Amino acid sequence: MKHWNILTFWVAGMLLLLASGCNQRPSSPAPKPPPAAPLEVHVAGAGLQIAAGSENRSLEPLIQQFAKLNGVKLEVSYMGSVEIGRELAKGKQCPFDAVWPAASLWIDMFDEARVTRNSESIMRTPVVFGVKTSIARNLGWIGSDVKVMDILKAAEARKFRFAMTSASQSNSGASAYLGFLSAFANSPEVLLPEHLQRNEVRTLTKKFLGQVNRSVGSSGFLKDVLLEKYDLLDAMVNYESMVIEANQTLVAQGREPLYAIYPVDGLTIADSPLAFVAKGDVAKEATFKQLQQFLLSRDVQRQIQAQGRRTGLVGLGSDSSDARVFNPDWGIDLNKILAPIRMPAGPVIREALDLYQVAFRKPSCTIFVLDFSGSMRGTGEQQLKEAMRILLTPSLAARYLLQPSP
Repeated sequence: MKHWNILTFWVAGMLLLLASGCNQRPSSPAPKPPPAAPLEVHVAGAGLQIAAGSENRSLEPLIQQFAKLNGVKLEVSYMGSVEIGRELAKGKQCPFDAVWPAASLWIDMFDEARVTRNSESIMRTPVVFGVKTSIARNLGWIGSDVKVMDILKAAEARKFRFAMTSASQSNSGASAYLGFLSAFANSPEVLLPEHLQRNEVRTLTKKFLGQVNRSVGSSGFLKDVLLEKYDLLDAMVNYESMVIEANQTLVAQGREPLYAIYPVDGLTIADSPLAFVAKGDVAKEATFKQLQQFLLSRDVQRQIQAQGRRTGLVGLGSDSSDARVFNPDWGIDLNKILAPIRMPAGPVIREALDLYQVAFRKPSCTIFVLDFSGSMRGTGEQQLKEAMRILLTPSLAARYLLQPSP
């Protein structure tokens, strides 16, 4: 299969010229959560603009329930983690009042002006390798410890075809990629710059990424691609919650579900922090705090868990979990002890993501379709040319982790 470059989709999204968000296709309908018990909350009516990861789209009904209960307007824009980070990097010029990326690392990396505060983890979900159950069984992976090298060897042997998100655009891809690097560096306490320079680490990482059959820009879209291209793809690297959502759809359609593999030497967990972007608006901050309180309340946390997210202090184990959601037949075990890697420092993550773009990822076929029709005259044409200038100038593209490989 052709490996379509995320640049093509990014141009469309940046210019807002093409059909809305090529890599932000609406997720498949998720089960509607039961109504939450109303909280005794009364805010001043200040609305919020929230930038959230695409994997949170199925939680939109809860957000709008809070808005209705409290008479406020909440608008959520779904985007990739790097895109959220780039907006956050604008500091007080950030157009959003709150950010809800998949993991804290994107706030740590991009919030150089330290404009965020009151950050709280709303839920957690591990990044797993979801593969069709029959294939997992044939490989002897059911109920077994599986290492990243085992996945690489099976992929090289053409045992399955898999997809993952771009490590330079989406948290699930970035987290999995950092896990691969750690595993190939023999699981150090924390990944350091010298590990990235080792020939064995570079060779194995390039081999692994060379097996990717399809790369996309967001985790929610990846789930949709797997469902749409089910006959062409056998597995995906994605969040446990996205595997659960995919399996609910597959089972309803009478198709074989995926089996979740938790790499014992390269596991990562997304902590889904919701943080306020402080720009001096007291009313908005009051609304934010009430929203955060609502999402962390016992009843709403129970509803979030019912949608396949882990809740609680450490996100592990729950006597109230629904086996129809956290289904052991899908390889999902909330009582299994998970040992995620320790995330490296920001500069190491940035170096790793640059290497992904220019040295490790599979070469891609990139096609630009540029609109110079009459409606584009003036501002539209100027924006189009500016976008192409950024994309075709490596030093500028690097700011967005969109630099081309040689």
